[in-house]
Amino acid sequence: MAAENHSAVMEFILGGLTNRPEFQLPLFFLFLGIYTVTIVGNLGMITLICLNSQLHTPMYFFLTNLSFVDMCYSSVITPKMLVNFLSEKNSISYSGCMSQLYFFIVFVVAECYMLTVMAYDRYVAICSPLLYNIIMSPQMCSLLVAVVYIMGLIGSTIETALMIKLSYCEIFISHYFCDILPLMKLSCFSAYDIEMTVFFLAGFNIVATSLTVLTSYAFILSSILRINSKEGRSKAFSTCSSHLAAVGMFYGSTAFIYLKPSTVSSLAQENVASVFYTTVIPMLNPLIYSLRNKEVKAAMQKTLRRKLS
Repeated sequence: MAAENHSAVMEFILGGLTNRPEFQLPLFFLFLGIYTVTIVGNLGMITLICLNSQLHTPMYFFLTNLSFVDMCYSSVITPKMLVNFLSEKNSISYSGCMSQLYFFIVFVVAECYMLTVMAYDRYVAICSPLLYNIIMSPQMCSLLVAVVYIMGLIGSTIETALMIKLSYCEIFISHYFCDILPLMKLSCFSAYDIEMTVFFLAGFNIVATSLTVLTSYAFILSSILRINSKEGRSKAFSTCSSHLAAVGMFYGSTAFIYLKPSTVSSLAQENVASVFYTTVIPMLNPLIYSLRNKEVKAAMQKTLRRKLS
């Protein structure tokens, strides 16, 4: 295709997860099942926390917002992917592509900062338990959550605006949704300043949040090791285990995609990693927090008994 500016690009073609027709229907049902569990699980977690007053604490307030973010960023990608499994032409309009990119970045950045806020909450709870209710006041919790969404909106607005400035000479995206790196590969020319700005913002979000999480857990580990009783250490570890599992899965898969040389892995490996953090992790998070959390399981049993009685 000859060089043309972005206004002449009416649509993009998504490469999808596979070009083999016999896999399309099985993959449709697989991801439909994953998406259904994701929506039911996260809505269930939000409802459970709202209905049980013993869960009206800062930790579960943040968990409610994490479930909301998971549900949203899965919904930005999965429905379009399901439609494409049943379509002969996996196309997406230019405006649809940029909208998908915008909301995807909003919620992925929000996920990074929400996990960071939850790590800070655990740090205060374990390292300063006597001051916990004062530090993590309702006003502070609301402020932290507002900052999470503001960071997502700012980062996404800047990065999407930069992507709109690019001129595209190809329309085939070697991916199953509109992401920054695949879109940059379609640019007519090397926009070094735009690329550096995008990578700086992405790097800042990943590095700033991951370092904050690591620092929080360094202090948490130090405090736990100073606890004399084995039971006390075990209880302290149990309050962090679910969050650690969520952090490990999310940062592990995103780092594989965005913090490695492009020659290290194949397109298939990149797609698997992308699928994991865009569709599988939003499904697993409510399961992790429900199966590994005694308070959530107790609240669930109480709610079920109340409904059945």
